[in-house]
Amino acid sequence: MKPLEGRAALITGANRGLGLAIARAFVDAGADLFICARDAAALETARAELASRVAGSRQIIARAADVSSRGEVEQLAAAAFGAFPDLHILVNNAGVYGPIGPIEEADWDAWVEAIEINLFGSILTTRAVLPHFKRRRYGKIIQLSGGGATNPLPRLTAYAASKAAVVRFAESLALEVKDEGIDVNAIAPGALNTRMMQQLLAAGPAAVGDAFFARMKRIADEGGTALEKGAALTVFLASRASDGITGRLLSAVWDPWETLPDHLDDLDGSDVYTLRRIVPSDRGLAWGRDK
Repeated sequence: MKPLEGRAALITGANRGLGLAIARAFVDAGADLFICARDAAALETARAELASRVAGSRQIIARAADVSSRGEVEQLAAAAFGAFPDLHILVNNAGVYGPIGPIEEADWDAWVEAIEINLFGSILTTRAVLPHFKRRRYGKIIQLSGGGATNPLPRLTAYAASKAAVVRFAESLALEVKDEGIDVNAIAPGALNTRMMQQLLAAGPAAVGDAFFARMKRIADEGGTALEKGAALTVFLASRASDGITGRLLSAVWDPWETLPDHLDDLDGSDVYTLRRIVPSDRGLAWGRDK
């Protein structure tokens, strides 16, 4: 059997970039899909492409929706479960960078919108699917994170703050639903040469800072991380092979995620692959306290 055969997934932001790559990987892994994005025309183009990859009775359904709107998310979830009553998987991929530049100069409405899409959008879709997953005592919730979760990103404060927040939300929710058979994880897909990367480069070094611009330019010139790496990790976390792996932030590029089923005992109760505070003794310093 294919790893996602007989499973259905709801994927947000699936009309381009990493979201579309994840949708392709899910289709190839045997899943039925319900995809959403704000751009209805681009979403229909994506749906048609994905539908061309399947045969038989499998379904690819698309619905335009803004994940930052509670009403639209509730309607989206109702439609998804109406189409797939046994929907098993939620992939929260929809996201934006938000305004680029010093915080005091940032367009405040755009800054708030980034939080609403990246953070609130993930929470709203999660809230909408959880009652169904709990009734079935099984589910997979996968949150797309990014460099903003683990590294400071000056001049990209809305993006960084929101991505750090969604990882801690995923960690907290994982403990909340651990006994419900629901796994919740976050993914760091690597530096992707997508539309968002081009947005950074178009903003220029004056907006994003010379060092960060030079780093992103080098990554873009080298092609960036292949979208397929993040998509492959997402398939793994959506499959039964990852059952019991929960509350983790996993790097698609650097972490040996394929081997994690062999280390469930080590992961359980540990802080491996999580966001944690660093104290002086963690860096070999004798001053300060450990807590």
